[in-house]
Amino acid sequence: MAELTHRTEQDSMGKRQIPSEAYYGIQTLRATENFPVSGLKPLPTYIDACILIKKATAIANGELGCITLEISQAIVQAADEVLQGRLRDQFVVDVYQAGAGTSH
Repeated sequence: MAELTHRTEQDSMGKRQIPSEAYYGIQTLRATENFPVSGLKPLPTYIDACILIKKATAIANGELGCITLEISQAIVQAADEVLQGRLRDQFVVDVYQAGAGTSH
């Protein structure tokens, strides 16, 4: 059986093919296509800062019961992977794309 190279995702604008190895989804793909502003990717220090905020929020929300501990732990694990330098290739949106929700 042939290995899949893409998966199909759908949003309000239709279906798109996403690389099967991508952790991101259709909205990120659209942002890369719609806003190729500078060709620059986010700096590692910026990614780390965002991930540290995400991790702290997951821990706090888990402790407060706003999300399950299982979800909290999954977010923390993923955050730790990024902080260790893995998955950096998944941050594909141009550094100057501010994410105003205009990709869809």
